[in-house]
Amino acid sequence: MPLEAKLFGGFQLLSNDGQEIKIANRRARALLAMLLLEPGAALERDHICKLLWTGRFEAQARASLRQCLLGLGKIFEPLGCDLLEVSRSRIGLNAKMVRSDIADLESALDDGQSAQATELLSAIGGKPILDQMSFGEDFEIWLAERRQTTEQRLQTRISAALAKLKTSDNLTEHDKLLDAWMVRHPASSRVIMSDLHSGKTRIAVLPFASQDSEDSEGYFADGIVDELITTLGQVPQLLVAGRTSSFQFRDAQVTLPEIADTLHVSYLVEGSVQRQNEDVHLNVRLIDGQTGFESWSHSYDGTIDDMFASREEVAKTITRELGRALKLNIEEPDVRQMTDNKEAYGLYLQGRALTRRAIGDGVLSKAIELLEQALEIDPEFAECWTALAEAHVYTAVYTPCLDKLGEVERMAECAKRAIKLSPKQGHAKAMLGLYQWTRNDAVGALDLAFEAYRMEPENPAVVMRLGSFLLYCGRTQQALPYIQAAIDQDPVDGRNYGMLCVAHLNLGNINAAIHAGQRMADLGQPSLHLAAATAASGDHDLAVEQYQKTRLLMNSVIFLPAGTTPMTPEAMDAYWLLAAKGIHSGREEDRAQYCQMLEMLHASLPDPCDPTIVWPAIWMGYAPMVFKTLGKQITPPNMVGLMSLWADIEPIRQTRIHPDFWDFAKRIGLIAAWDKYGWPDLLPAPSS
Repeated sequence: MPLEAKLFGGFQLLSNDGQEIKIANRRARALLAMLLLEPGAALERDHICKLLWTGRFEAQARASLRQCLLGLGKIFEPLGCDLLEVSRSRIGLNAKMVRSDIADLESALDDGQSAQATELLSAIGGKPILDQMSFGEDFEIWLAERRQTTEQRLQTRISAALAKLKTSDNLTEHDKLLDAWMVRHPASSRVIMSDLHSGKTRIAVLPFASQDSEDSEGYFADGIVDELITTLGQVPQLLVAGRTSSFQFRDAQVTLPEIADTLHVSYLVEGSVQRQNEDVHLNVRLIDGQTGFESWSHSYDGTIDDMFASREEVAKTITRELGRALKLNIEEPDVRQMTDNKEAYGLYLQGRALTRRAIGDGVLSKAIELLEQALEIDPEFAECWTALAEAHVYTAVYTPCLDKLGEVERMAECAKRAIKLSPKQGHAKAMLGLYQWTRNDAVGALDLAFEAYRMEPENPAVVMRLGSFLLYCGRTQQALPYIQAAIDQDPVDGRNYGMLCVAHLNLGNINAAIHAGQRMADLGQPSLHLAAATAASGDHDLAVEQYQKTRLLMNSVIFLPAGTTPMTPEAMDAYWLLAAKGIHSGREEDRAQYCQMLEMLHASLPDPCDPTIVWPAIWMGYAPMVFKTLGKQITPPNMVGLMSLWADIEPIRQTRIHPDFWDFAKRIGLIAAWDKYGWPDLLPAPSS
């Protein structure tokens, strides 16, 4: 039987009985991998020397290659395996003696073995080809080309296999294969489904004006807008701006073309709801984003009961009419199942509106109260269970909450209930992933995030959740496209720019990180990550100043740790100055002083794992504190700090190179996640 080579993830060579054949020489492993990536072709010795021994003299490189081949011969001789075909000028593989996981997958697809192909793809997951294998710029260029060629080859075979399954009406196998491929290549899966952002008509639905004395907060009008955003979002030819960004422009004193430019859309949908007693007049207009002129309008008249009973039909009608106006052949989309109870629906709209506001005394507790009232009326209301789950998550994150884990438990219960009632609740699955993080199950968290993405690939909250989970695992290059896609769809949600700032910082794109951090600050969010990026650029004085400025957001976006008493303004200013210098001045004495402060906070705060301890510890590379906080308990607010572990700058890298890091990574589930989804950009896989 032939040997088996694993090319997805870290390179491995397995014997007939499944045992790994240990090859200590990393260039020897690379040589075998190169030959396997170009099956049937023998490689020139000079070409191999150039890629694997860059910078060495020709004679020295050739001598190193000969030693490498001798070493491989000694390894394979006891196995009775004549693996290499060597001549004076070329080196090739005996194809009968070895097979690779790439070749196995291609054979399964070519032979119509869709179940086997799905199984192989599921095992491969998101692992890149030859992860963590690098020998200089020339090798990296060659490997990037081989990766691209191989992935394109696989995509062609996947497309053909999916088309064959669809033609034969084998939709179950079709969906399984597509789901498995989406885990690996969501972008190329969209090519298969003709669902790329490019080529779509970009559109935003703005908040409708409410002319109704009984609806002073606009909940009824917002409900109609939300139905439209959700329904239009299911149309393959449209890309709909996220609700968070669209609702930033309620009563905004800017022109419609300016709004369209900010949201990166070509068209705007706006409207009004006029209600008098039980009679309702709904007017919807399509606006050309470039000119601001109306290009189409639609009116609907009826009673409030008519409107509620037929709101799904109203959404479908408007979608259909929009399709005609935009000259798009739109198939009638599915409309999510809500509730048939008008009172429950009204309470749901009010509760969810407060949840999305999040900040403010009693805002989230009132949201939970309203949503629970709605569920008392209609306990089968799946969307409301999802909204209640979100309210509990926000309570843990945006309030000085002591019982963070209790809120997470309640969130998980609500999310599970939502999924049981409506299995397509992708947002609920994504939130359930947060619960898995708190249980040190990073694999389970990523599994749920990918599943949620397959269900709702156009929901920016779901897309960002997946991107953030990958970022927490150190898979920054894989995370970045998801983060960018979420921001592209929801460009005025300031919180997302923190993720983008950290992603660029992790990849060494300092200027891009500073730009993203500044955008976050401009949108009214804390500039903590901007300060980290500025410090990485070498401007420590400015970084200290930026970190201090965040103090101005105290009690509005940032809150004191739960269970603590308010500080005087003078004490607060002194603390923020101590923190800013400790994290970003670059002086060891400042760092040591603030590390002592963190020790004191850890010993005295009601929550010893509060993010006010965790985040600075990560930025200062204070590994012992990282291990005894995140290593003890991950919570929704402190887990965000995980994404900052992966910047290759001082002093952040000190945590990663600490001898206890591997035990920490194993304890919180990271190593299991790396084994399935690929190792971090900055860490070599164990095999290498």
